Amino acid sequence: MLAVSILMINKLDLTFQIKAALSVLTAAPIVFIIWAMGQYLVDPETDEFDRMILVRSVLYATGLVMAVSTIWGFLENFAEVADFPLYLMFPVFLTFFGLAQPLIRSRYK
Repeated sequence: MLAVSILMINKLDLTFQIKAALSVLTAAPIVFIIWAMGQYLVDPETDEFDRMILVRSVLYATGLVMAVSTIWGFLENFAEVADFPLYLMFPVFLTFFGLAQPLIRSRYK
């Protein structure tokens, strides 16, 4: 969906409203993933240990994303490094989330 949206915005002469709608539609799968993670947390069938691992992984990933984005923001303002596209913050979050889970699980073996 992202590639199609980028192609449409770059190649077609679209109105602001269509660009805005396309932006929201492109972000919808990410919003669904966040919703699904929340649903997993409140599911009574979810094992308590797995829930704890998920919560800690989300907390670590969120903290790392906030730290990285803050540092990068200061670099953009003070050191004039290139702007980082904000839509890539969710893949960065998922990377940190994926790295945090096995590290957290390893503490309990």
